[in-house]
Amino acid sequence: MRLVAAAAATLALAVPAAAAPPGAGVLVPGRSLGGIQLGTTKPEVERRWGRAYGVCSNCPRETWYFNYYAFQPRGAGVEWRGGRLVAVFTVYQPLGWRTPKGLELGDSSQRLTALYGPLRVVACDGYSAHVLEGRKATTAFYVLGDRLWAFGLSRPGLRLCR
Repeated sequence: MRLVAAAAATLALAVPAAAAPPGAGVLVPGRSLGGIQLGTTKPEVERRWGRAYGVCSNCPRETWYFNYYAFQPRGAGVEWRGGRLVAVFTVYQPLGWRTPKGLELGDSSQRLTALYGPLRVVACDGYSAHVLEGRKATTAFYVLGDRLWAFGLSRPGLRLCR
């Protein structure tokens, strides 16, 4: 019996817990989103968030979508160029996502301005991207109506409207 218990304990340590996109993630402007950084490789993302993703069939670049529930759009996405991550973003206002300053998806655009100051606004089709520029990364706060709808982090120069 001890041998079986020891073998089970060893196996439990050898097999990592199932990876998945975070149920609640943090956007660190200019640095990471949901624990994923720009430049990350595909195997690294799969280790962190798992392999339960769909591949966009009509996106200009290879894009993976990690949805919390099959066929429901809420979750996160990643975009690739040359096998490296060039953009990571939330989709459809997933619950529990925030910034270190306490800004949460669903907050008003006034709270965004109060915490991050006036930002450059890019008009998209039906929504806007409020942009925090950095040398190595562009942080986007997506606003629909008057509410923060999504977060995004991408390499400078990539299109912000998704």
